[in-house]
Amino acid sequence: DQWKDISDLCKNKGHVVFFDSAYQGFASGDSEKDAQALRYFVSPDGGGHSTNVLLAQSFAKNFGLYGERCGTLSVLTESTEQRDRIMSQLKLLIRPMYSSPPIHGSSIVKTILSDEALTAQYYKECAHMAHRISAMRQKLVATLKDVGSVHDWSHVSDQIGMFAFTGMSSDMVLRLTAEYEIYLTLDGRISLAGLNDNNVE
Repeated sequence: DQWKDISDLCKNKGHVVFFDSAYQGFASGDSEKDAQALRYFVSPDGGGHSTNVLLAQSFAKNFGLYGERCGTLSVLTESTEQRDRIMSQLKLLIRPMYSSPPIHGSSIVKTILSDEALTAQYYKECAHMAHRISAMRQKLVATLKDVGSVHDWSHVSDQIGMFAFTGMSSDMVLRLTAEYEIYLTLDGRISLAGLNDNNVE
């Protein structure tokens, strides 16, 4: 229902909708489910925002291609003429930045997603990683309680995906770093992907 409300609002106001899909499959453990919002926006049921939807998709984390700068920008257009105009503008933007993207990472993604067996294996491994990260999230919250924290950490256990927003202030973060050598971003975000049974405590 929330996506319907957001979709209706965007369509009524003529907003351009920009989806950033950096961790598809790591949110729920299901790559198809993680794409539901995008699919809803471009479907007739979701208002069919055909020309107002853009998708930036990275394969760095979910394919383990961190240094390969591998991803896509997809723009839905209503005609080949509009497509050609947008493509010409994108080329003007891209040319001074990197001109031609590296091919190694994109070749790996193409190979996997073009093969039914490899795609099934990828989905299975993605789900396994998402469940592992979720288990570490729960274990972190349980460990914080076990060591005597009286703070309510349910906002951390209720989140999904690779990261957790702790709710810590920048002063708290700086103190953790200075006094305990615990590193996180100044907005209090931590990466759960780096946690395992040996270091979560």
